[in-house]
Amino acid sequence: MQWEEQRFPGKQPTLYAYGKVDGVHSMQATSVSSASMLRTVVQVPSAALGRLQFSWKVPALMAASDMGRREADDAPARLVLAFDGDRSRFSTKDALLSELARALTGEEMPYATLSYVWCNHRPVGTVIPHPRTDRIRALVVESGPERLGRWISYERDVQADFQKAFGEPAGTLVGMALMTDSDNTRSQAHAWYGPVRLLPQ
Repeated sequence: MQWEEQRFPGKQPTLYAYGKVDGVHSMQATSVSSASMLRTVVQVPSAALGRLQFSWKVPALMAASDMGRREADDAPARLVLAFDGDRSRFSTKDALLSELARALTGEEMPYATLSYVWCNHRPVGTVIPHPRTDRIRALVVESGPERLGRWISYERDVQADFQKAFGEPAGTLVGMALMTDSDNTRSQAHAWYGPVRLLPQ
């Protein structure tokens, strides 16, 4: 997979650097009041969606982070999945947001975006709607400080997770991204991401 940085207008970028930590080939993310992502383009039709394997290591949480609040929507670790779909189903608000995204970045907002996240306090399995649009939702896969400072591996059923988050089948998977951000809370965040693997159906 070819990963490229995506920056956001008006935001300081998070620093991403390749390295080897604890014997694991990984991408280190360092965020200081910043937000950007590393992303890769894929094309996996709905019928071919299988399981997703990923891992990360997070040394500390951000005390002020709360992904359910617009002014505190930061996370030390996210794996972001972008999906295509029927944009005619967008609400007026989401259609306007998509147009704004195209004006600012040259690209439309994906039909739906699902993020796997580490949350401060919400239970694992919680779905968090984005404070700006319901076309972006986060699924908590890790919560609280208990497993900080160690590598944690996950294997997820993408179709089942999308169905849980959005209440409909997933469309074509068109992109994936790693994202560590701390711009809203004006704080710092660090994470290491291991290899990301899409397993066949």
